[in-house]
Amino acid sequence: MPKKIWDLMNAYLTGELPPPPVARLIGFRLTSLEPGRVIVELEANETHSNPMGTLHGGILCDIADAAMGMACASLLKENESFTTLELKINFLKPVWNAKLTAVGKIIKQGQTISMVECDITDEKNSLVAKATATQMILKGEKAKGR
Repeated sequence: MPKKIWDLMNAYLTGELPPPPVARLIGFRLTSLEPGRVIVELEANETHSNPMGTLHGGILCDIADAAMGMACASLLKENESFTTLELKINFLKPVWNAKLTAVGKIIKQGQTISMVECDITDEKNSLVAKATATQMILKGEKAKGR
């Protein structure tokens, strides 16, 4: 993986750099970083709720997308980037206020296409949502500026 991206993610993890804008907006944080596996945590509360008072599904999509994206990015080589081609999520139970843990991990890393998954659990280790994504690896000129 390009040292620059790995170093950037480690700087988020250690607090040397502030989290990316979307993480600050929603309130999630990177808590673990390994090649091909990332953990993101969120203290869900009423600011994350939908009109019915439960956690908005888009918030679950955001933390799953972040965990899966960083898991994919953790395996990139020099001059590579990626983009998400598809994301699917199953919502398995309602959430109000909870400490959520999103574990993103690579299922299969190919030369061009990768498949990633994410389990989101609450503080009781109960599965809240399950997501999968397909990522396309961009190389050389296609990865520039990403």
